[in-house]
Amino acid sequence: MTECIARDLVLLLMERRGLDLEDALRALYKSETFSKLEDPSTGLYFQSSLYVYSYLDRELMLGHLA
Repeated sequence: MTECIARDLVLLLMERRGLDLEDALRALYKSETFSKLEDPSTGLYFQSSLYVYSYLDRELMLGHLA
């Protein structure tokens, strides 16, 4: 599930933020959202890709990347 959501998030970053593949991957993998997505105790991986993207997008807007 996590891999499918990660793929969707990268595609959304490219489509909605105009990032190229490398920048989209970097943004995702450096994010707190991705850390939470990988943590089974959060249950985030059970959510839809768009739901998870809303958290990632907010994180990027606020500049909270590692």
